[in-house]
Amino acid sequence: MYPAGYDGPRPFSLVLGELLSRYGRRYSAELGIRLEGSEKGEVFKWFTASVLYGARIPVRVASNTYSKFVDAGLITPERIIEAGWDRLVEVLDSGGYDRYDFKTATKLLEVAGNLKKRYCGDLNVLHSEASGPRDLEQKIKGLGKGVGDVTVNIFLREMRGVWSKADPLPQDIAVEAAVALGLISGRVRVEKDRLRVLNDLKSVWLRNRVEGWDFVDFESALVRYGLDVLRKSRGRVVCRS
Repeated sequence: MYPAGYDGPRPFSLVLGELLSRYGRRYSAELGIRLEGSEKGEVFKWFTASVLYGARIPVRVASNTYSKFVDAGLITPERIIEAGWDRLVEVLDSGGYDRYDFKTATKLLEVAGNLKKRYCGDLNVLHSEASGPRDLEQKIKGLGKGVGDVTVNIFLREMRGVWSKADPLPQDIAVEAAVALGLISGRVRVEKDRLRVLNDLKSVWLRNRVEGWDFVDFESALVRYGLDVLRKSRGRVVCRS
């Protein structure tokens, strides 16, 4: 217990507990996607959602659009290819994704086609062929034009612990959140700083882990906190989960 009026630093364990209780929901779980067993259908669902989240569009719009894909049965590479460009645009528009409908439809078709051609339609095969975390990221980006760093990071963040080679470096918004909460110091100026921040965050978690949660939940909570508190307070568009 602290004396009345105490305004000093709080223990990290308390900060993490409060952060997780409010923001510790994984995006994949929120969409009803179960990644634990790395079943190829569930992994592809999450990748599809990650593509939608990766655009500069509100999270709620991307989530709603994903639900439209589920309703339409467009949750496998085969079904996306069968549907064709016009149908994909129609479904994207129905979810409110009209600002990016044309290029996202093109991207999804290219990804689905390349995944079928190169990896038998299974992202797990892609993972098995990767030599390590950074090669895994490059292979995913190679699935289609427009699959960039943000989409890959969103996808792999929640594949951490499911795939052995999934170990993405933290997004800027997660770094901003961790600094704002006093969990780490310093900012990302060059890429090697990002690796240092990842190691610092893992160290913070190992020393202050909260029962019932894991590092993936912690990282997701940092992203949500950053989007909900930091960027809203600066008047920036809330997007890119």
